[in-house]
Amino acid sequence: MASERDVFGISGPLHLTSIDWTDVDHRRSVAACLVQGVYIMQRDRQENRQGPDALAPPWWKFFSFDLHSQLIDDADSSVFGAVFKFNPKLDPSSAYALSTPATPSHIVAFRGTLTKGDAFARDLQLDLHCVKNILHQSSRFETAIQAVRNLVASGNQNIWITGHSLGSAMAMLAGKSMAKNGVFLESHLFNSPYVSPPIENVKNKTVKHGIRIASSFVTAGLAVAVKVKKNHQQRNNAPNNSFTNLASWVPCLYVNPRDHICSEYIGYFQHRRKMEDIGARGVERLASQHSISGLLMDVIGKESHEPLHLLPSANLTVNLSPARDLKEAHGIHQWWRCDQQLESRTYRS
Repeated sequence: MASERDVFGISGPLHLTSIDWTDVDHRRSVAACLVQGVYIMQRDRQENRQGPDALAPPWWKFFSFDLHSQLIDDADSSVFGAVFKFNPKLDPSSAYALSTPATPSHIVAFRGTLTKGDAFARDLQLDLHCVKNILHQSSRFETAIQAVRNLVASGNQNIWITGHSLGSAMAMLAGKSMAKNGVFLESHLFNSPYVSPPIENVKNKTVKHGIRIASSFVTAGLAVAVKVKKNHQQRNNAPNNSFTNLASWVPCLYVNPRDHICSEYIGYFQHRRKMEDIGARGVERLASQHSISGLLMDVIGKESHEPLHLLPSANLTVNLSPARDLKEAHGIHQWWRCDQQLESRTYRS
């Protein structure tokens, strides 16, 4: 068998000798590899690697996918995403070429922030957009959501969306936008940013639980106060209806507890279960649909935007394997490896 470096240019999941599209580990691995393909595609562009010198193509061709189209950010001409089309004719003899009802027809993948090269400044700007909950106002997202809408409008079935870090935020935003219109796309979201104080890093479980309970009651109280203050029933019901409409969309969230960028998702979903256990389901149901920062903006009369991380449902996979540092805990590579200790649980509203 060829070495990993021979096949991928860098380490890839050569433990996959064939693909079972009904296997959750296989699906996760393929999604992660296609995201890595987008990362390498942009690096190929930056280093002017073309044709046989390009390192990106094996990351999708290995699994019998064609590059359908690149997604280019018009602000800096960087490749931030791609649409891949499954093509069993690419290599009919390949163990990856078998098409089944579970096989995705297309996968839309988005990369995260690159810290080197000419894309860094634009990526950093969009990271700040995530913090401010205005990523949906960026031209990059407009390009992304239009690509997804075009695939859906063309009648394609079994479309996946996936991304890592900033790209995961992009994919989540696209998935939420489509779900609100009744289109539920399979979504694989790796290390998606959760913008909030790092409560999950608190070591004392009793203190951590107390902070979360207090936060829920404060958030729910503010939500009621804002509703009374504005006295506009229709306007105040809209976010709740929007949140409830997402309940049937169950994205796959992949987080590492040692990655403070995404680790708050662990507490976000676990705390909802604990609030139900203590008989405070109504409080948490209201609190989970709002953020304190957004409610405070409403109180002072400034425009607020729905935080990206608010989700009614998700299949949460936590990587419990030791990580040497933040770079390793946040990396995309962990999600195609077969030696990781993963724990999954589905949360539904």
